[in-house]
Amino acid sequence: MARRVLIAQIVFLTGMALALLIKEMPGMVREYRIWRMAGRRLTHRA
Repeated sequence: MARRVLIAQIVFLTGMALALLIKEMPGMVREYRIWRMAGRRLTHRA
């Protein structure tokens, strides 16, 4: 019984982590693009 509860908790937490990742994906992509553009500008100045 305890093993079944542990597996259920792991599945639940994994699902929540995936949902959060999917929800935050557009912002993460936007931040990545900003960092990439900023990095490109910094290397051109030097």
